[in-house]
Amino acid sequence: MALTNDIIQQRLTEKFGESVTNFTEPYGHLTFETPKDMNLKVMQFLYDDDQLRFRFLTDLCAVHYPDDKGRELAVVYHLHNLEENVRIRFKVFTDIDQPDVFTATQLFSSANWMERETFDFYGVNFVGHPNLKRILNVDEMDYFPMRKEFPLEDQVRIDKDDEMFGR
Repeated sequence: MALTNDIIQQRLTEKFGESVTNFTEPYGHLTFETPKDMNLKVMQFLYDDDQLRFRFLTDLCAVHYPDDKGRELAVVYHLHNLEENVRIRFKVFTDIDQPDVFTATQLFSSANWMERETFDFYGVNFVGHPNLKRILNVDEMDYFPMRKEFPLEDQVRIDKDDEMFGR
């Protein structure tokens, strides 16, 4: 029997009940949320379950929602069942003032780089990560450049004036 989004949602709901919420299917990819303290339990279940077998972490990233108080940062996991060629996405939200999320490096080795990159650009603290430090930006940076806390461009810079480009 083919693995469908309905089966995945049913298995998750049977196991975790009301802890998994906001099931949607944008572009056919099952997407859901779980509390941040359950991210490892959900990933471990998705990995170990004989029917689900999501054993490949395709991507891990963050999104900054500055207007969503208490849920400003979302950590987004993209998991793949290689045997059935099924992908899912799940999110955990955290407060920007205490952006602690448990690391997935013990389950997925590929999470090491992705968590360091997410820390580097968004400031998410992956608790238990073996080497959580900046990976692409300089160590002296005291901010996280992908957060929406800064204007996109300084509008008064004269080198950005259209007249400088013949417009």
